[in-house]
Amino acid sequence: MVQFFLSDPQGWKAPKPHPQAERLRDGDVAVFIHAPYVINVASLNNRIRIPSRKSVAQQAKAAAEVGAQGLIVHGGHVTKDDDPAEGIANWRKLFERQADEGGFEVPILIENTAGGANAMARRFDVLARLWDAVGEFGAGFCLDTCHAHAAGEELLDVVDRVKAITGRIDLVHLNDSRDEFGSSRDRHANIGSGLIDPELLVGVVSKAGAPVVVETPDEGQAADIEFLRSKSS
Repeated sequence: MVQFFLSDPQGWKAPKPHPQAERLRDGDVAVFIHAPYVINVASLNNRIRIPSRKSVAQQAKAAAEVGAQGLIVHGGHVTKDDDPAEGIANWRKLFERQADEGGFEVPILIENTAGGANAMARRFDVLARLWDAVGEFGAGFCLDTCHAHAAGEELLDVVDRVKAITGRIDLVHLNDSRDEFGSSRDRHANIGSGLIDPELLVGVVSKAGAPVVVETPDEGQAADIEFLRSKSS
């Protein structure tokens, strides 16, 4: 299983055709594509929201060309002076407009985020409101353990609480955290070197029953993968 970007994660340029598209599409490795970080579908700023909608469509099309099982998109946020309900409405408009074009070519997996007072997918009470607006369009969910920890959401029962809202977890980003619970800081750590009990992470993997990607620092990533494999055997 692999996850990667198809374009600059900090830019708006449309992805170019992947040189290994056919091999990826016809291979036996599950592929997930992460959308650029600059995308913020929820934003009330036209200069951000409009290119965000365009970019999601472009990224989804390119993801389909490499046979991806989903496109991960951060939930985004509105500013502190904005009503979160408007950000939720903007997410719904994304799916409504694309439905008129036949829908997205791959599932859109909304990822929970670590910080932001008016984030769409940080705290699960707001996530529930978001899902009321977009769930009918087949939106998927990507659970990031570091983000949940940083957002102040307990990992012990996080899978049950997410599934009670979304009905599904399509992918897990399995990451330890360098910072304390509720810190709102998104800094990943290798398993066992951060502040999340490794057994809590193992529990999330077991309960989620979904594909798992580690986004931990490169120097310890192989050990992280081996640890998870040893716990699942």
